[in-house]
Amino acid sequence: MSPPVFAHGHLRLYLLRLLVDRPMHGYEIIQALSDQSGGTYSPSAGTIYPRLGKLEEEGLVTKEADGRKTVYAITDAGRAELVAREPELDGIETEFTDSVRRLADEVRASVNDAMRTLKADLAAAAREARSEAINVARETTRNATSDPRVASRLQLHEAEAALTEFRGDVREELRAAAASGTLSTETVTLLTTGLTDLRRQLVQQLRG
Repeated sequence: MSPPVFAHGHLRLYLLRLLVDRPMHGYEIIQALSDQSGGTYSPSAGTIYPRLGKLEEEGLVTKEADGRKTVYAITDAGRAELVAREPELDGIETEFTDSVRRLADEVRASVNDAMRTLKADLAAAAREARSEAINVARETTRNATSDPRVASRLQLHEAEAALTEFRGDVREELRAAAASGTLSTETVTLLTTGLTDLRRQLVQQLRG
């Protein structure tokens, strides 16, 4: 747990210092503390109003109704209190500055932790999304291959790829043989006869 921003009794004196500039109502005092700390310290009404009440009891501040608000102003006795404790105020200012820096460091560390957690969550979500996409693709493939027409189209692609590969390889060999003068009638006859026989067998197979 972080130590308090003000040591015991120091917030009371700091409130007097704020009221030296001008009278303020409670919310303005809270806002002034928040502004001076860059938003790292914003005391609750339950922290500020009891201390203002104590200062009023001691005659160091007065309060006056302004519509629905209560405005607090420092008294001559309050100013005398500040003059008497002026050396102490310097230490309180330093204390406040150090506390604000500490709170800022804690906020920064908290933000860094939150960013690391967010990155980890995003990475996990991305992995889950990829896994889900793979599962969907697999399921789609299984469903597709269960349809005879879809399965036949897949087989057609494979057959066409095999024909293209065969044609390319044989053409390359034939051209090389022709270029070297070794392409014979027997080779061509073997090719045409073999293709004729293969075509006949395939037609029989396809037509059942």
